[in-house]
Amino acid sequence: MEKENAVVLPGVKRTGLARAMMQKGREWAAARRFIQVILAKKWTFLLVGVAFLLGRAVILESLMPFAIAYFAVIYFMRRDIYPWVAISLVAGSWLAADPAPMWIAMEIAVLFLFLKGLEAYERAELSSAPILVFASTILVQMFSVFIGDELSWYNFMLVVVEAALGFVLTLVFIQAIPVLTMTKKSASLKNEEIICLMILLASVMTGAVGWVFYGLSAEHVMSRYMLLLFALAGGAPLGASVGVVAGLILSLADFGAVVQMSLLAFAGLLAGLLRDGGKMAAAFGMLLGTSILSIYVGSQADVMSSTWESVAAATLLMMTPRSMIRTISRYVPGTNEHAKSQHDYAKRVREVTADRVSQYSEVFKQLARSFGQLNSSATTLNKEEEIGHFMNAVAERSCASCHRQNACWEDKFFHTYKMMTDMMTVVEEDRIPSAKEIPRAWSAHCVKASQVLTDMRQQYELYQNNMHWKKQIFDSRGLVADQLQGVSQVMEDLAKEIKREGQTLHLQEEQIREAVEGLGLSVQGIDIVSLEEGNVDIEVYHSFGQGYDECRKIIAPLLSDILGEHIAVKSEIPPSRNGEPTLVAFGSAKQYEVETGIAGAAKGGDLLSGDSFSMVELGNGKFAVAISDGMGNGERARQESSAALSILQQLLQSGMDEKLAVKSVNSVLLLRSSDEVFATVDLAIVDLYTAQTTFMKIGSTPSFIKRGNEVIPITANNLPIGILQDIDVDFVSMQMQSGDTLVMMSDGIYDAPGLAVNKELWMKRIISELATDDPQEMADALLEKVVRHHNGEIVDDMTVLVARIDKHLPEWASFRFPGVTRMERPRTVS
Repeated sequence: MEKENAVVLPGVKRTGLARAMMQKGREWAAARRFIQVILAKKWTFLLVGVAFLLGRAVILESLMPFAIAYFAVIYFMRRDIYPWVAISLVAGSWLAADPAPMWIAMEIAVLFLFLKGLEAYERAELSSAPILVFASTILVQMFSVFIGDELSWYNFMLVVVEAALGFVLTLVFIQAIPVLTMTKKSASLKNEEIICLMILLASVMTGAVGWVFYGLSAEHVMSRYMLLLFALAGGAPLGASVGVVAGLILSLADFGAVVQMSLLAFAGLLAGLLRDGGKMAAAFGMLLGTSILSIYVGSQADVMSSTWESVAAATLLMMTPRSMIRTISRYVPGTNEHAKSQHDYAKRVREVTADRVSQYSEVFKQLARSFGQLNSSATTLNKEEEIGHFMNAVAERSCASCHRQNACWEDKFFHTYKMMTDMMTVVEEDRIPSAKEIPRAWSAHCVKASQVLTDMRQQYELYQNNMHWKKQIFDSRGLVADQLQGVSQVMEDLAKEIKREGQTLHLQEEQIREAVEGLGLSVQGIDIVSLEEGNVDIEVYHSFGQGYDECRKIIAPLLSDILGEHIAVKSEIPPSRNGEPTLVAFGSAKQYEVETGIAGAAKGGDLLSGDSFSMVELGNGKFAVAISDGMGNGERARQESSAALSILQQLLQSGMDEKLAVKSVNSVLLLRSSDEVFATVDLAIVDLYTAQTTFMKIGSTPSFIKRGNEVIPITANNLPIGILQDIDVDFVSMQMQSGDTLVMMSDGIYDAPGLAVNKELWMKRIISELATDDPQEMADALLEKVVRHHNGEIVDDMTVLVARIDKHLPEWASFRFPGVTRMERPRTVS
């Protein structure tokens, strides 16, 4: 029996322990659910608690304008809790120093009736809340004056003042409550919103007037804690502002606390100045400020009481999570946290934009593939099927009513098919014989040989028209596919550019600011758009005086030293109004510069030449020069050449690949007119950072590079654009050197010596004999020599374009600044 008990008892103990643990677990689960409910309803409890304190708040000994203003705003913003707020306001007024729950309840009731009346007519709006508060306060308070013991102008004046304060407080609460509950959607707060939030918090503290814990006034501890919180988050200006507002409202609630306004303002200023030292430093600044003024304006007991109130506020600050202070800082303009949040927000916007652009790029790429597949499948159609359709159409017209149809197409099918093929070949070659010249083999086999030939000729014309329009459709699809592919590439490059610009660069901005200020210059703002090598883009806002040009002489050399490459001023935008800063854009200085010259003449001395030219900077560190020669002379040739260059220039400036841009121009010229129109294109694109030059010649004459006494020809063999759908684009790449001169010309210049002379050798000799290096003088001299060669006669449109490449000499050289370190650039997004 004892053994059994020995065996059973431990089991019983374990079962009891398990039950106890399960019970404890249920309790913890219930507590967790309760905490979750509390957290979910935290803003509700906060707003109801604020209502209690505002119901208790009294200023100027008898005025209570806070309750009705708060109720009106809550009614519109949180319709679900306005009954609880009304109860809390009345309860707070019941516990006020001068209880007036009946009058507060009457004001709320009158306002509620006004609101319901307006809702019946659908006119209840938040903008009408201040007027309704004013009217409700006037009605109720006038009623209280009339039923009171004494009628005087002073009492009437107090009623108007209380109604006016209710009107103003309603406007204040409309701005402050969304900020308090963090339901405001804006990433930053306006100064007005910050002041309204301070007034709301100070009004709440007014409701705690008279509460004393261990000799410490609750409103003084709360005001100093709020002062510390905002001073640590926003610095000295915000700390001093909180001190002024809190002290002013507290002095209205308690005339004995007038000194609190100056005391809190000075303490907030000191706490904000020491915010960089952290919580301890800010608390020390507040303690120092309150103690100094307390010594001058109070007794020894007041000094000790004020000191302990400051210590209590500092203790609350130490218990405040750092995340709460950072959250407040993010909404205060001018703080590092706010700047970082703005950078993060801009980065997110850029990332979303880049992703969206990438998606669009992929869509255009898929569309380009679809059109390309349609073209490839259409071009691979079996030609035998086309011929079969052609044969069937002829047989339908010629053989359907013939009595020998079965004999020809069933018994002698292959022989008939061969004869029809021979006849079709004759029709294709346009050598149809007359009735007497028809071969005997045809007439012996077919009794309607002449009719078959006639029908075949008609069907062949229809077949040719059909194939022509099919080719037009295929060409159009090819153009669309090329354009879609080009747009896709441009958008893909744009997405990469957006992602690259979206990198966080505020650390680099601070480094530049410190370096500039270290030289004794003060700038108002620095924005880094790009730090990519060779494509630096930095914007600086300053308010320097006129006449010294600090940007070119000091800041640009400083940036050159920091970044390790030459930086120059790209543009300077003066302020549009007095007091605004000047915007100066700094960018990578180009290593090379291009000087151009142009000379031309129209055939026969006319005003309009068929040649067109272009000299344009593409915006990505490249410079393009081009000549186009339209077919023939006059206005039509001018239209074709200028159209080719205009479209090509726009496509290149948009960032489209050069080869694809030329093919697009070719397709446009093919499809724009059924006439035989074409134009040559001679294009040179110079990289201003490396002097690497890409030549693209389509049906154009050779170009020449003059390098000292040497003349180097650049040639290509292909047809002009606008003739064939698929053209060969020849690219010739050459490393240019400083001092090289590029000479481009139309055929009117190049063909001047005639057929009996080697044109290339003649032109090389003419260029090498030029005594000048100035591009414009060279262009004029070449044109003059060609015209003189023809004895003053202009036999064709003539255009010569000269471009000289020189090393760029910076206006101000960079020099080494002591103590300035090189900047570490972020990695480029691939």
